[in-house]
Amino acid sequence: MNRRVRRKVSRRGKEKLDCPEVEECLVLDDTGVLDWTKLADDSVLQLFSCLNYRDRASLSSTCRTWRLLGASPCLWQTLDIRAHKCDAAAAASLAPRCRDLRKLRFRGAESADAIINIQARNLREISGDYCRKISDATLSVIAARHEKLESLQLGPDFCERVTSDAIKALALCCRNLQKLRLSGIRDIDADAINALASNCPNLIDIGFIDCLCIDEAALENVSSLRFLSVAGTSTVKWPLVLQHWNKLPNLLGLDVSRTEITPNVVSRLFSSSQSLKVLCALHCPALETDESFVSNNNHKGKLLLATFTNILKGVASLFADTTKQEKDVFSDWRNSSIKDKKLNEIMYWLEWILSHSLLRIAETNPQGLDSFWLSQGANLMLNLTQSTQEEVQERAATGLATFVVIDDENASIDGGRAEAVMRDGGVRLLLNLAKSWREGLQSEAAKAIANLSVNTNVAKAVAEEGGINILASLARSMNRMVAEEAAGGLWNLSVGEEHKGAITQAGGVKALVDLIFKWSNGGDGVLERAAGALANLAADDKCSMEVALVGGVHALVTLARTCKVDGVQEQAARALANLAAHGDSNTNNAAVGLEAGALDALVQLTKSVHDGVRQEAAGALWNLSFDDRNREAIAAAGGVEALVISFADLC
Repeated sequence: MNRRVRRKVSRRGKEKLDCPEVEECLVLDDTGVLDWTKLADDSVLQLFSCLNYRDRASLSSTCRTWRLLGASPCLWQTLDIRAHKCDAAAAASLAPRCRDLRKLRFRGAESADAIINIQARNLREISGDYCRKISDATLSVIAARHEKLESLQLGPDFCERVTSDAIKALALCCRNLQKLRLSGIRDIDADAINALASNCPNLIDIGFIDCLCIDEAALENVSSLRFLSVAGTSTVKWPLVLQHWNKLPNLLGLDVSRTEITPNVVSRLFSSSQSLKVLCALHCPALETDESFVSNNNHKGKLLLATFTNILKGVASLFADTTKQEKDVFSDWRNSSIKDKKLNEIMYWLEWILSHSLLRIAETNPQGLDSFWLSQGANLMLNLTQSTQEEVQERAATGLATFVVIDDENASIDGGRAEAVMRDGGVRLLLNLAKSWREGLQSEAAKAIANLSVNTNVAKAVAEEGGINILASLARSMNRMVAEEAAGGLWNLSVGEEHKGAITQAGGVKALVDLIFKWSNGGDGVLERAAGALANLAADDKCSMEVALVGGVHALVTLARTCKVDGVQEQAARALANLAAHGDSNTNNAAVGLEAGALDALVQLTKSVHDGVRQEAAGALWNLSFDDRNREAIAAAGGVEALVISFADLC
C-alpha cells in the first residue's frame, strides 16, 4: 500500500559613503553606524519619493523632522488608491496632505464617492477603474468639485449607469478639459457632445469606447479634436462619419478598432480628410477578409494600423529618419530628443490606444489571430511595457498575462505565445517591472510572470533570471493584489521539481505561510494560491519539513477548518495530504494528526458537495492513517464511515 503524493555596508572607520545623493559630510561613526539624521532635506525627499504609501508613512513616523518632510506637497502630486479601501473617513484623513494633488487614480464606485472628501481642488487628472456602479450623481459632483480638471478617464470596464446628463455636467463645470475617455456608455447624445464643444475649447482627445450609441454628426462640432476613439462601438453610422468627421480641421488620429468599418470607408476617410495621419483599426473583420484591400493598402502618407499590417513598421514611417529600427521604434522615440510636438502627441496617443485595444482583443481571444500574436503582437506589448506612461505599462503587462491564456479555469496557456514572449526578452522586462516601487506595476507584472510560467521553458527562464527571489519578495507585500499575484507565480513555478528547493531557499515557504495568516479574512484568491503553492512544495520531502517548521501545518489546518471557499478548501486538503505522505522520512504525518481540529476538519471536508474537496480530504485521511496514532483518532471522528461514503461516491 503506497501513500499518494497529490500534485496538481558596512565599512568601518571614517570613510565617506560612495553615493552622490549623500552629503560629503555624512560619514560612519566609530561603530560603523550611519547617522541618517544628518541627511539633507532634499536627499530625504528623494528617498520618500521612491517609497510606496505604507513605507512612506512608516518612515514619517520615525521623528518630527521626517514627519514634516513626509507631508511635503511635492510628495503628494499624485495619489494611487486603487489597492486601498477608500471611504469618506480615509479620504478625509488624506485631505491635509492632498491640497496640491494633481493626479488621482482610484478603483470602484465607493472610492469615487469618497473622492470629494479629499478636497483636492487643484486636481488635473482623474483615472478610475471598475466604475460599473458609478452614477451620474457621483460623476457630476466630482466635476463640480474639480473645476480645474484637464483629464478624466473611466474604464476599461463599462460605465453602465453614466448617461449623457453627466457628460453635460462635466462640460459645464470643467472648462479646462483636454482629455475625456469613457468606456461603455449606453448613449452619448448630441446635447452632451455639443456641450463639450461649446464649453471645452481645449478638448483635444475624446475616447468613447465600447459605447452602444454615439451621435456621430455632433462630433463635427468639437473642432479642437486631434484624437478620437470609438473602438468597440458596434453601431457606428459610417455614412454620417464620412459626412462629418472629415470636416474636423485638427484631427490627427482616429481609432476604430473592433468595429465594422469597411475598406471603402477607410479609403474615403483618408482621401477626404486633409489632417488625418493615423487610422488605428485593430481586429476589424471587414478589413481582414477583403484580400484585395489587404494586399493594396497604400494610402499615400496616411498610416493604417491593423492586425494584417506590420504595425511597428507603420509607426516607424512617421519619422523622417527612415533608418529607425522597426522592432524598437517606440524605445528609440522615447530615448530620442525629438522636439516635434505633433509627432510626440501622436506617439503618446498611439501607445495608449494600442495598449487598450490589444488588451481588449486579448480578453475576447477571437479566432484567427494566432499568426498576429506570434509575429508581432507579443513584441508590440513588450515594447509598450517600456512606455513612460504608467497606465500603458500596466495595461501591456496585463495584456501579456491575458493573451497567453486559453482556458482560465484549467490554467491552460498557449505554449507558442508564451515562448514568443520569452524569445523577445519578455522575462527580463517583466521582472524589471516587478521590481518597480509602483504597486500597480508590481501586481500586473507578477500576474504576467505567473501565467507565462505555466510553460516549463518560461518557468526555467524566470528562475534563471532571478524571478523566484523577486516573487518571494513580492509575496511579502502589504498590498493584497501584489501578494496574490506573487503567490500565483510561486504556485506555478512550484510545479517543477527543479524549482522547489530554490523557492524554499528564497524564503518563499515562510512568505506563503505568512500570507495565510495575513489575509485570513477577505483574501480568497491569495489564500487559494498560497495553499496551492504550499501543496506543491509539500510534495517534496525536504520542502515539506520547511513547511512544517515555519508553521505551515497550523496555517493549513486553520484554512481547512474555517474557510468556506471550495478552491481554498481543496488546496488546503491537498497540502495536508502531501505533508502526511512522507511518514517514513519525517514526522509531518504525526504533526498533522496532532494539530488540534485537523482530523475533524478533514472528515467534514469529505462531506463537501465539491468533488475536488472530497477527493483531497479523503487522500489526506488515507495518508494520515499510516500512522498508528492517527487511526483511532480518525475512527473516533467518524472518518471510517466518511471515507467509505466518499470513496463510493468517487467510484
